[in-house]
Amino acid sequence: MDTLLLDATKFITLTPENITFLFIVGFIGGLVSGFIGSGGAFVLTPGMMSLGVPGTVAVASNMCHKFPKALVGAIKRFKYGQVDIKLGLVMAASAGVGVQVGIMLQNAILSRWGQAGSDLYVSLSFVAVLVIVGGYILRDAVTSSRRGGEETVAPLARRLQAIELWPMMTFKTAGMRISFWFTVPVGFATGMLAATIAVGGFIGVPGMIYVLGASSLVGSATELVVAFVMGLFGSINWAMQGMVDIRLVLIILGGSLLGVQLGAIGTTYVREHMIKVVMATIMLVVAVSRGIAVPKYLAKLGLMDISESTLWIMDKASFVIMCAALMIGAVIILGSMWKAKRAERGEALGNA
Repeated sequence: MDTLLLDATKFITLTPENITFLFIVGFIGGLVSGFIGSGGAFVLTPGMMSLGVPGTVAVASNMCHKFPKALVGAIKRFKYGQVDIKLGLVMAASAGVGVQVGIMLQNAILSRWGQAGSDLYVSLSFVAVLVIVGGYILRDAVTSSRRGGEETVAPLARRLQAIELWPMMTFKTAGMRISFWFTVPVGFATGMLAATIAVGGFIGVPGMIYVLGASSLVGSATELVVAFVMGLFGSINWAMQGMVDIRLVLIILGGSLLGVQLGAIGTTYVREHMIKVVMATIMLVVAVSRGIAVPKYLAKLGLMDISESTLWIMDKASFVIMCAALMIGAVIILGSMWKAKRAERGEALGNA
């Protein structure tokens, strides 16, 4: 198994174009992370894979860059009164267990089917989770927008909060009281997905919103606390297996630290349903990008016969759509901030 792990670790050659792309991906991933609370991995991991980085290395390197970026974002949003530290630490406890289980699952797939099997698993997982979660969040965002942007507690969360199952926990910033046991599956799923496909935030944030009953603002901010804890311990585990490419980590982190602060500031200017709109839009576009890349991995495993020219076209199409997802996310976030800021300025002038 050790031999397989070492053989599977492939570090790409970095060109000026690759470095520029990774920095931009890191910036927009950080922008998205600071705005919606996710680690931005559903942008960063496919972004690295589109350059030829093996799935396992992309997952490990993304997790390693995550915890310092998440710490910066959490501190920034804590100053705005949006972070429920108690909820974040409770979630992080079960997420830590999920991380270890996720790493074991990735290693099992890697040892059984090799790097192509791991890449296929990462891509299929991305497509499945992004389509299901992204579709649900988009529907909820549209419904919320029709109500004038007003958020209400999800029906499932209301039912769970009404169940008195010891120990009951009160989270003041999130404004909710719920049994500890209902936080466990949400945290565990967040950690397991973070370790297996480097994505936990778009499970953690919707979980806190729709299962536990936190608002979009508090859920997206509190997820940064969970991401910090998961990223720290997950990085140590992956690094001990030689899967972290520190070059990728530093390049992406440089862009991310700029983006995450701008994204955090953006949450103070927009209505909460816009966080859901941004999250869902990027998820669905990235799902298309990863879906197009699936046949390449099936061909490597001998499960599909596709010509080299067709694979080349699909690979380029996946890359272009990934770039489109990055641009769409940045335009929505920055456009929402500019529009809200202009409205605020106009209101101030009107009052004057």
